[in-house]
Order: sequence, then C-alpha cells, then structure tokens
Amino acid sequence: MRSLPCFCRGQVVRGFGRGSKDLGIPTANFPESVVDNLPADISTGIYYGWARMDNGDIHKMVMSIGWNPYYKNTKKSMETHVIHTFKEDFYGQILSVAMVGYIRPERGFKSLVTHGCVFLPDELIAAIHSDIEEAKIKLDLPEHLKLKEQHFFKTPVSTTANQILNGHRL
Repeated sequence: MRSLPCFCRGQVVRGFGRGSKDLGIPTANFPESVVDNLPADISTGIYYGWARMDNGDIHKMVMSIGWNPYYKNTKKSMETHVIHTFKEDFYGQILSVAMVGYIRPERGFKSLVTHGCVFLPDELIAAIHSDIEEAKIKLDLPEHLKLKEQHFFKTPVSTTANQILNGHRL
C-alpha cells in the first residue's frame, strides 16, 4: 500500500456501541467524511499505528477498516482502539492517527446461539487481542517509532476542526 503511512484527523463520533459493550475493547470512530475519503489503495482490514486524542499524548493503536463481517455492517467504518486506558469517553474529541502498517484482512467469525442468546466467539476476541499484541511489537521497531515524532502530531489541534489529511479536507 503506497499510501502508508496514512495520516487522518477527525472528530470522534458514536459508532455501533459494540467495542466497549460487547468486546471490552473501546474504540474511537471516525466520521463518514474521513472513511469515505481514504486513499484508494487503503484496503479493508486491520492496521496499526499511532494515535492522539486532542492535544494529549501519543499512543499505540490498532484500527479496523471495513464492514466488520461478524456484524454484517452496511456502512464502512474506521474503528480505532487506542492502546491506553482513558478515564472518560472521547466522543467529540479530535482523533489524529498515523496508520503505519497492515496486520491482516477482515474475516468473519461464527457466533454461538444458546437459548436465544447470541455469544461472541472466543476466536473474535482472541484475534483482536492478537492484533493488539502484534501492533505493540511492530511499533517498537525504529522505523515505526520515528513516525511518532511527525510534525502531524506536534501541531496543536483545534477541537472544532474536522481536518482530514492525505488528500482530504483540511
């Protein structure tokens, strides 16, 4: 993917409400304007990189881009899990990300239905945790650590701005 690293910035919007509730892995979701304007060669799948909320610290992240086959979404989404524990939710904050590398394509998982209740497959949760661990290791490589120092992350962020980079609205 020639567009990597890919830098995006936008206001965190409410997603499907599944990251924290169903999976125990909170995500920050970009608005459709960011998702719809990704470079053409950014395919669906799982990515890793760096993220910053508003003007805060820069943290490792993993991101799912796509339709999330398990949930059969009809809208493409960008769901970012910042590898950090936040004390409060981050709706309305400005999320800045540098997508550095690709981990794997999207894939479906089968659910277990018992007595009318749907249970998430252990494989889905295990895959997400595996993605997080892989991202942590890869982001410690010198070529990825240097991206944390990009001017992109040093520029103060306006909380009212809906900025998008890499050929997008600024």
